[in-house]
Amino acid sequence: MSGTGRFNAITDVEGIRVGHFTDLEHLTGVTVVLAPEGSICGVDVRGGSPGTRETDLLSPVNRIKRVDAVALCGSSAYGLNSVGGVMRFLEEKGVGHPVAEGRVVPIVPAAVIYDLCRGESDLYIDEGSGYAACEDATDGPVAQGNVGAGTGALSGGMKGGLGTASEVLGSGVTVGAVVAVNSSGTAFDPETGGFYARGLELDGEFGGLRRDLPARLVPRPVRRQNQGQHTTIGVIATDAELDKSQATKVAQMAHDGLARAIYPAHTMFDGDTLFTVATGRKGLPGEGSSDGKDGDRALSLIGVSAADVVARAVVHAILSAGTVGSYTCYRDMFPEAIGT
Repeated sequence: MSGTGRFNAITDVEGIRVGHFTDLEHLTGVTVVLAPEGSICGVDVRGGSPGTRETDLLSPVNRIKRVDAVALCGSSAYGLNSVGGVMRFLEEKGVGHPVAEGRVVPIVPAAVIYDLCRGESDLYIDEGSGYAACEDATDGPVAQGNVGAGTGALSGGMKGGLGTASEVLGSGVTVGAVVAVNSSGTAFDPETGGFYARGLELDGEFGGLRRDLPARLVPRPVRRQNQGQHTTIGVIATDAELDKSQATKVAQMAHDGLARAIYPAHTMFDGDTLFTVATGRKGLPGEGSSDGKDGDRALSLIGVSAADVVARAVVHAILSAGTVGSYTCYRDMFPEAIGT
């Protein structure tokens, strides 16, 4: 049997800390996932309009294996400047890849969403924003909705946001995810409010959300407005011991969660990108079996869980978002969907 972790958040993976910088005036922000020493990372980019940093470094064929943090950024490509602040924060603490006596280079992959022109005016997140997000980092509950990278997010024209979820598998391995949902598609039937991923709920986590609302996948054309101004990005974390190839495989499988929770996903106008961070604090169940298949089965189960956790985090992002100006949130548009 499985269930959610203590916080139902990515921070249920021991050693993972999450912090936000939130600018509600300009509707942008940054979310930083700080990883414990020795963490392995993989990535999979599936959207047609990505904005990323250091993703080539994470290829299994390349040398650097470990990361120190992953940043999820607003402000489109300008938001990548905030990674400098994350690096400065880590460097001050001596955290990073050693390059010389007393010198380190922090390894911080990142991805961005497009949230420009959504606030009262544009003010891009910068190094100070990334540094502030690190200072905010905690290993406890993770704020959701209009925070961090989800501050200016939209989803299918409505208010999107940031969401998180976790699962503790029967093997004792924990899988968690945090996602910023800024998708061109919607996470629910736009006529009924029925969430596509409603059936994945664990331990009553969606509260009084009604179960009887249809969630039909009605074919519809990709909207012409705001093309290239979307993206769902996120980080999956697990305490299982994975190498770069295995972490990359989990990131690939986790994208199934986006496809299950958002319709349509991975369009040419989204930059959907998911990272997987493996802390290695627990061995991969079954690894070292005579034929290797037990380890492969365990890896597959982690990948399946990652997809489910990502999908559930998407639902949390939409449920936690609040209306901002003309950007209406789910709870205000479908109050009848929230039962007692």
